[in-house]
Amino acid sequence: MHVAGQDGDAFAPAGQPQVALAPGATYIVASGMERKEVIWTAVLSSLLALLALVAALYACYWWQKRKRKQEEEEEAEPVVMQHPTSSLSRLNGILSLKTPLISTKALGTAGTPNKTPSGTSSNLAGTSIPEGKSAGATSPAPQNKALQNVKNEHPSMAFLQNRSISLVDMYIDNSEPSENVGQIHFSLEYDFQNTTLILRIIQGKELPAKDLSGTSDPYVRVTLLPDKKHRLETKIKRRTLNPRWNETFYFEGFPIQKLQSRVLHLHVFDYDRFSRDDSIGEVFLPLCQVDFSEKPSFWKALKPPAKDKCGELLTSLCYHPSNSILTLTLLKARNLKAKDINGKSDPYVKVWLQFGDKRIEKRKTAIFKCTLNPVFNDTFSFNVPWEKIRECSLDVMVMDFDNIGRNELIGRILLAGKNGSGASETKHWQDMITKPRQTIVQWHRLKPE
Repeated sequence: MHVAGQDGDAFAPAGQPQVALAPGATYIVASGMERKEVIWTAVLSSLLALLALVAALYACYWWQKRKRKQEEEEEAEPVVMQHPTSSLSRLNGILSLKTPLISTKALGTAGTPNKTPSGTSSNLAGTSIPEGKSAGATSPAPQNKALQNVKNEHPSMAFLQNRSISLVDMYIDNSEPSENVGQIHFSLEYDFQNTTLILRIIQGKELPAKDLSGTSDPYVRVTLLPDKKHRLETKIKRRTLNPRWNETFYFEGFPIQKLQSRVLHLHVFDYDRFSRDDSIGEVFLPLCQVDFSEKPSFWKALKPPAKDKCGELLTSLCYHPSNSILTLTLLKARNLKAKDINGKSDPYVKVWLQFGDKRIEKRKTAIFKCTLNPVFNDTFSFNVPWEKIRECSLDVMVMDFDNIGRNELIGRILLAGKNGSGASETKHWQDMITKPRQTIVQWHRLKPE
């Protein structure tokens, strides 16, 4: 109810005393019912606004999650090809994964189940070897003929000569291991007739002890990168530092041209029943470096996992003495340390050209959002006279971009001919000087400081 009055009027709601109005004033009286309606309207409006805000935040979160999932699926594109006569079903927790065309069987056995470290048994023999035949049986005549055809000019050799910077370059690493964590013995063979890669994991030697008993329980995890979804494992060898696995793995349906873009990854673990398995060491072998016209056997030194866990950076250096141009190319990074609450980072690279302790020139790459494996493909050129090339250095810092706070350092390296941040950084610089006009590509482990 509204009651309005002018000068000198007197009014009152029914049953209440009259109130005189002051001259020149207008009064409006609102009933209690209308005040409640105003309050309820304000409350409902606030609730609706809050719901709209929550819905907008959820939509934003869902969109980012979907985008990240699409990016991860694109980065980890499966490389195992479908074959009409061979498939593999393997139960992984509650997920039933179809993994065609990969099979494994221990040497000297016929289709025996392979016990994985998790305790589950799975028969991975998609294409079994008949009993009475060894896994190393000679191939039929057509395959030998195929081998003879590639003796003179093998496809892998042509690929290695003509390839550009790609996934393979990420894993070409000729540096020595930082510590001795043992060796692994394996062999490779390619069946040209059936387009099948045959891997035999034979044994390990001088592995470090990971258990209190002074021994380890080693097994090998096998992947063909860039496919990380489909991985195979050898049996566990109990209480030994010199295990003998003698197991064979078959990767079917890989034409030789496609195989050249794959990287064999062997990762040796120590099995632990009550906690996470310990990493002992790993080996990366780009298959474009393998001559499949032979049946090569390898002893490879295992490299320990990175302790600082800052990630790695693939760079190339080139120096042209004729025009005094030093060229640094930042190709890509892998396994960067996550700095954001979403488990990702927003990396970019900042580079300083230095003479002694004096900073001369700065360059930056673009920022890559929500990734731990950015591909930069950015090139920077600096004018450095030949007589100064041994005195200068490049301070390369991988940073995490932050909209609100200060940008954080993920890791850094110092490329220099003297006092580099590590042996590989110093060697990279020296190789650039001794091989002018050549592009020298090398991986470097990022240091935290």
